[in-house]
Amino acid sequence: SLSTPARRFLSPLRPLDRPTLIRSSSPPPSKNRAPDMSRQVVRSSKFRHVFGQGLKADQCYDDIRVSRTTWDGNFSCVNPEFLAIIVEASGGGAFIVLPLSKCGRVDKATPLVCGHTAVVLDIEWCPHNDHIIASGSEDCNVMIWEIPEGGLTRPLTEPLVTLEGHTKRVGIVSWHPTASNILLSAGGDNVIIIWNITTGERAIVLDSLHPDTIYSVAWNRDGSRLLTSCKDKKLRVIEPRKQTVELEKDKPHEGTRPVRAIFTADGKIFTTGFGKMTERQVALWDPASMGSPMHLEELDVSSGVLIPFYDPDTGIVYLCGKGDSTIRYFELTDEAPFIHYLSAFSSKDSQRGFCWMPKTGLDVKKCEIARFYKLHERKCEPIVMTVPRKSDVFQDDLYPDTVGPEPALDADQWLSGRDAGPILVSLRESAAKESGARVRPLLLHKVVNVKRCPDPQSGDSGDVTQQIVKLQTELEQLKATVAEQGERISQLEGSK
Repeated sequence: SLSTPARRFLSPLRPLDRPTLIRSSSPPPSKNRAPDMSRQVVRSSKFRHVFGQGLKADQCYDDIRVSRTTWDGNFSCVNPEFLAIIVEASGGGAFIVLPLSKCGRVDKATPLVCGHTAVVLDIEWCPHNDHIIASGSEDCNVMIWEIPEGGLTRPLTEPLVTLEGHTKRVGIVSWHPTASNILLSAGGDNVIIIWNITTGERAIVLDSLHPDTIYSVAWNRDGSRLLTSCKDKKLRVIEPRKQTVELEKDKPHEGTRPVRAIFTADGKIFTTGFGKMTERQVALWDPASMGSPMHLEELDVSSGVLIPFYDPDTGIVYLCGKGDSTIRYFELTDEAPFIHYLSAFSSKDSQRGFCWMPKTGLDVKKCEIARFYKLHERKCEPIVMTVPRKSDVFQDDLYPDTVGPEPALDADQWLSGRDAGPILVSLRESAAKESGARVRPLLLHKVVNVKRCPDPQSGDSGDVTQQIVKLQTELEQLKATVAEQGERISQLEGSK
């Protein structure tokens, strides 16, 4: 017989990254035998063998002074053409924009976007235009920038539009998923403002729905609802155009640390939060019955906030925590226990921030289903999530039609009450095209630089109209001058 130390040594070890089941709406296991955990591990799924892999050093972005602010943000965003990262800067806030092809060591003389007078807290690319990016800062302003083709060749200090309306720092900016020129911002003043970028005006102001700091804001798939989490420990589902709270849930997680919440493709709510003893948890909720979660799992004990990245095409949600060195991923299904653990990608270095590539920027020939950009202290490392397949043929089951860059509505249509789902595109066609072939509808009146945002209730928008007319007149005069100079040059060349 084995001694006690020997038996302890030979006992099976529980994987550290595997979450622990807390409670679920599925039937409890029989009391006469332990639940068969191996059956959950071998559950049939085409994503069961998804694996993550960091790219080689020559495909990373090195020598970047990533921002050290303590804000719980991503500090980065990416699209099929550019990677943007918030960086340390003296005399104000700045972020760097790099073409994806510009890998390797980043020159210290690389120009920055540096129009804010205080630290930049959040940035996000416009989903309908690869060259438009929004930024929010501690200077209380939101700015809209246009990045030229090929990237910056000199520092960019003048935004297309400056949106002034918050009285405290702006920590969240989020574009509408299906309507063009609609941007949301949330600040430390507990106010959510929805802007019409076409005119630079505050279209909707939600200033009485949140009594404390707003932790997160998420749109649903068609942009008709908002889901927010707040320091008062409540989740809220909001109809922004009616400015009403349709659903409220108190204490989705028992802990005091921040909660993050997102909508799933079928309208359910996925949350990350903390238990009473700072154990990190994930939960899935049915908005029709918010009394208890459909499923709740405990992951580990840590203080880092878990930020969910949800892929509606595959039903996979990836969890990234600041200070962690692991990305966990789960599959959400209609079968109990609804949240199925898949695997985890781990590395030795902790992450300071992260973002991920839209589906239209992935390499479908390599069966790539997600690509993250992990921020280290002084570099950015791409991490590719791949489904192992031997065939080079396009995999229809991995790539259903996905959200494309074309907006379904314009700003006025959405503000008038219309809703529309995203316009889907096939990745089979994009597999043979370069990312530069993406549709890029331009912002209307993008040359307008609105320094003062009039109140939509006061009818004080005449100044904006006058500026537009003035700029159009100047443009016509400039065209006439160019034509006149062209004729003059031709005459001079002919005289020779």
